[in-house]
Amino acid sequence: MTVKQLKIVVFITSLVPVCLLIFGLLTNKLGVNPIETLTRETGLWALKFLVLTLAITPLRWLTGWNVLVSIRRMLGLYVFFYALIHMLLYLWLDQFFDINEIIKDIIKRPFITIGFFTFSSLIPLVMTSNNAMVKKLGGKRWKRLHKLTYFIAVASCVHFYMLVKADKFEPLMYGLVIAILLAVRLYKSMSKTSVAKVAVARS
Repeated sequence: MTVKQLKIVVFITSLVPVCLLIFGLLTNKLGVNPIETLTRETGLWALKFLVLTLAITPLRWLTGWNVLVSIRRMLGLYVFFYALIHMLLYLWLDQFFDINEIIKDIIKRPFITIGFFTFSSLIPLVMTSNNAMVKKLGGKRWKRLHKLTYFIAVASCVHFYMLVKADKFEPLMYGLVIAILLAVRLYKSMSKTSVAKVAVARS
């Protein structure tokens, strides 16, 4: 499979969840509270795509499949796509775009506060996701900015954990997976630093 074909497959596959949700809404298969189901599921899919995005680099290290890098940006954009739907459903159908009520809700409910700032943190990443912005910012600054992804991942899990009122198993599992993915990155970074220090010492 070529890189282009892989991108097409990932692009189409990534649209399947939202298509299924729309179909479920039109056929009354989203339960007694379809709006709540839509809001919950779009948020959950944003988190799933975030996990997939974070998994790309460790998978590349493990398998040597450098082609995986070519779909990382697309997966990241799908994180924003599902998070945007999630946010719009809240703003529109829960708060009816009432700015005063939205502000009160953000201040009053901590999980809404975290969710709002998590979504806001995605915006600069999306705005700088194209090649032109990489060149404009420079590789180092661009990489530093996109480390916001790690904060977003942790904050998303906290938001999910606080949202769930009964069974906390699912958000804890997402938190564990993200913790492992971040720990792998930290280990890799520390290993590189150690190797660099040894090389300097020997020189």
